[in-house]
Formats: sequence, C-alpha cells, structure tokens
Amino acid sequence: MTSEPPVQRALEGVTVLDFSHLLQGPFATQLLGDMGANIIKIERAGSGDMFRSMTFFAKWVGGSESPNFLAWNRNKRSIALNLKSKKVHDLIMEMAKTADVVVQNFRPGVFDRLGYGYEDFKAVNPRIIYCSGSGYGEEGPYVDRPGQDMLIQGLAGLIDNTGRGDQAPVPAGAGLADQIGAMNMVYGILGALYWREKTGKGQKIEVNLLAGMLAHLAQEYVAVLNLGQDLKRPNSGIGHPGMQAPFGIYETKDGYVSIAMSPFKTLYEVLEAPELAVYDDLATLYDKRDEVWEKVNAETRKYGSAELLERMLAVDIWCAQVNDIRTAAEDPQVRHMNMLTTYEHPRGGTVRVVAPAIRMSETQPVIERPAPLIGEHGREILAEFGMAPDDIDSLVADGDMTIET
Repeated sequence: MTSEPPVQRALEGVTVLDFSHLLQGPFATQLLGDMGANIIKIERAGSGDMFRSMTFFAKWVGGSESPNFLAWNRNKRSIALNLKSKKVHDLIMEMAKTADVVVQNFRPGVFDRLGYGYEDFKAVNPRIIYCSGSGYGEEGPYVDRPGQDMLIQGLAGLIDNTGRGDQAPVPAGAGLADQIGAMNMVYGILGALYWREKTGKGQKIEVNLLAGMLAHLAQEYVAVLNLGQDLKRPNSGIGHPGMQAPFGIYETKDGYVSIAMSPFKTLYEVLEAPELAVYDDLATLYDKRDEVWEKVNAETRKYGSAELLERMLAVDIWCAQVNDIRTAAEDPQVRHMNMLTTYEHPRGGTVRVVAPAIRMSETQPVIERPAPLIGEHGREILAEFGMAPDDIDSLVADGDMTIET
C-alpha cells in the first residue's frame, strides 16, 4: 500500500505573531496562513478581535459568530493575552526570539507605548520582520485620524469617481482599501522574507491604506494630472468617469449586463440598431456618452440577459452578466474553479467561505483550520514555546490570559 506524499506549503516553518484586528491585518495573515505559515493570532484577553463583535444584517452565523471575523481568520491559532501586563510583555518577547514576522495594525504610536514597537522586537531578534499597518502612515497631519476603509475611499478619490453624476457619489460595496492594504502587507512581507534569506537581516515594513488606495488609482491620477482634465461622473450607467460609451452597465428584460470593450459598430449591428452609427467616432462616444447610453440601453432592454450575452459573445464583444452575491456563488465558472468551499466551526457549524484565489503547482494554499475561538489555542501555543503547565495556569488565574472553549 502506497501513501500519498506529505502536502508541501510554501511558507511552512514561518511563524507570524499576529496582533492585527478588523480587516487589513487579518486578511494579510490569513493569506500567509493559507500558504502554510504558522499564524499565532494574539488577541485581547476577554473580548478578542474587534471584528468578533461586528456583523452584517444584525445576524450571527450559528447564532453567535461574526461572518466578518469568520471571513478573515481561518488557518490561525488564537491566544488571548493582556498586552499591558509586564509578565505578558516578557512572554511575547521570549516568543519573538524564534518568530519570523510581527504584524500589527493599531493606530500609530499605540503599540510603541505598550513596548511592542519595531525596536523592541529587533532588540531580541534582529532577523524579525515587523509589518505595521495604518490608515495614513506613521506621521503627518492625519496620523491621529481613524483609518477606516470608506473614509480612505473618499479621501483618495475613488468615491467621487463612482455613481451617477446627478446623484451623490457612491462608495464601493466592499472594503477595497482594507483589502488592498492587506495585499500590500503580504507583498512587503514576502519581499522581506526573500531579502532576509539573502542577507540575514530583518526590517520594518510600513503599509497604509491611503497610499495603497492611491497606488490602485494610478491610471486615474496619471490621466488627470497629465491631460489637464478632471474626471466627471456621467449621468448614466457608463462604468467609468473617464470612459466613452458603450463602456457600462445596461438593463435587459430580466437583469443587467456589463459591456466593456468592442468596436461600436459591432455592438449596434448585434443590437440591430443601425441608427446608432451616427455616434461612431471616439470623440462623439465620449462627448455624448450619456445620450449613447440611453439609446443603447433602450435596445438592450428588448433582450433577456442570456440571449443578449450569447449574441454579443459570438462576435467577441467583451460582456458579462451582472450577478448578485448569491447568483455569483452559483455561476458556472465560479463553480468550475471551486471558489466556494466550507469549513467546520465549533460554534458556527458548516461555514461557506471563499477559497484561496491562487493556484500553485507544488505548494497549493489550503484551508486547514476554521477561524479560532478567543484564546482557543493558548495552552498549546505556550507549551510549544516551552512554558510549564503551572506557569500557564498562573497566567489564566491572574487574568493575563483567557481561553474560550
């Protein structure tokens, strides 16, 4: 009988002390955990990560668990500690001696005042990689402001680019600034790990939401700052303030479709609307884009979504159905990619989640652990770092560590 070879993980052997909360930091460490890193989530004793107390729809998975927390905290073990305790500080610095990465996204200055700044960790482990996430960076006029996702979208210019020009601007329907910040954390951490392999040196990484959002609006900034023209939201369903028709969202008999790139002639021929030929030059399609959108939308409404998509795809018009979340989860391509999966949670039961988004031929990311309970793994984590059972019991008795079961 042959046994399957052990599954390999790209970041196996990398230990991360994860002090982060809410979305930016936890998503970053979840991505590292999917690749096999040993993520030790260090939460506040008692209450844990702030996301545990926040939810959508005023409902809880399994009656008690936050979908927000469950989404960003798989493949981690939790230990819940009182970070203000001298005993806990000494314990964490002992753990840091053999750790590889520290991740935190407290407001600037908070962690340093508690004795957990980069220099504190570097003093016990010069090879440590310390990744700090914030809203606006660690200095400057906004350093003390709350760095929340929607606020960043507005400051960077994304919200003003979104929605119809005759209505209020609209924030994106997802935490894009936080999620981009998470990707930048991972980008920085992986680069630092590679550089450490070559030099033996650790370093500090600073990631902030505003800088990340600006970087992802690069083409909009280059266009406005170099072409001498401001972006202006259209009054129709055109999909971008800098684009000409037909780029946008259109109604059908039973829903909506998005239409991106194609020769305009190809589109009006598919729609059997030759009268639209009068608009067929680039300047007109921009200058009269709202008018063109209205004309095209009147034609798309004559078709069901499936029929219209079939007609457009047959002549290579770039188009797609506009799904809601539930429909997207059942989309044939999403199902083919196995992008929705489940894990078993001790309180939430069978939880449906989004699977890792990348495919690797040798070290495929996987989901091996559900999101943890508060401090669930405290005893086993401390035992791995050599702490005696009696000393662990003392931490619990003193209130410096809590364990939820």
